[in-house]
Amino acid sequence: MSVYAASPGATRGSPRPALDARGRGTSFVDLPIASILNSPQQTGMRFWSLNPYVGCEFGCSYCYARYVHRYVVARSPGRGTPPAGNAGDAADAFERRIFVKREAPDVVGLTLRPSRLQGHGILIGTATDPYQPAERRFQLTRRVLERLAQFHGLRIGLITKSPLVARDVDVLRRLAERNDVTVHCSLIAVDVALLRRIEPRSPTPPVRLRALARLAGAGIHAGVMIAPVLPGITDDVPHLRALLRAAKDAGAAFAHGSPLRLYPAIRPRFLPLVARDFPALLPRYEHAFDERGDLSAAYAAALERRVDRLRREVGFEETEGTEAQGHGGTAQAVQWELPL
Repeated sequence: MSVYAASPGATRGSPRPALDARGRGTSFVDLPIASILNSPQQTGMRFWSLNPYVGCEFGCSYCYARYVHRYVVARSPGRGTPPAGNAGDAADAFERRIFVKREAPDVVGLTLRPSRLQGHGILIGTATDPYQPAERRFQLTRRVLERLAQFHGLRIGLITKSPLVARDVDVLRRLAERNDVTVHCSLIAVDVALLRRIEPRSPTPPVRLRALARLAGAGIHAGVMIAPVLPGITDDVPHLRALLRAAKDAGAAFAHGSPLRLYPAIRPRFLPLVARDFPALLPRYEHAFDERGDLSAAYAAALERRVDRLRREVGFEETEGTEAQGHGGTAQAVQWELPL
């Protein structure tokens, strides 16, 4: 995790200015930074990560990134917490108080040293959606990509649910001229009614798929990231097949998925949704995940085999994410033969 340091002239503990506000109560707060890239040693991942914002207006019920927002709020007392008086405000802070790293493009340009990456790629959007609605105004993601386009030989990935990514086809094509660029369009189902229950503020599947088609048509290496796959909700063959067919029809070069990880920061938000909309599944959700928030290796392996089979069925030539295979288990594990 990057250390967030005040800009020259900023005083620790002083209020940060509100940059903008939405009518529904979302506000945007300046977050001065000294660094923007998080190393694999800091995150435990196999790549460097970059997030122009902290918090996300989409506020998906299963989003693991709430803990990042809490971390920033804890380091900035009084600056990221909504005003007292509404009991729901604190729980909604992730989507209602968005930190904006306005200096991100300049910091990337000044601090990125390709030799420091040691062969690892950079993934943009690991803890926020870099194309959430705020990007229309602040354009941080676009300007970060423009700075990255000044380098060569980088491996850059980008994760987003937003069709706004298609706005930047021009800079993505320029970036890809000298770098390896992949766009992961995040989509967990094409069932609009189901998606509205799980992530009510995210863009609808058709508009995301149109954006994917535009990226693919422009020659950008783009595909679908089905993450998280929700056990008992979106892991069945009909949901997965429909999504993979839609992705293939939109020109996706790949499709891969991974199961839900029920981190402690997610449980208070996601389990009430399960209790409300999928009550029969609640006992399993309460007991099937280990202390780290993981499902069994058998489930992960069986899910990967199911996705891989469906990928081949709909015509994907490229297979990704097969590392989950080899952990044992049977195809029936996907049918929620989980410990109660």
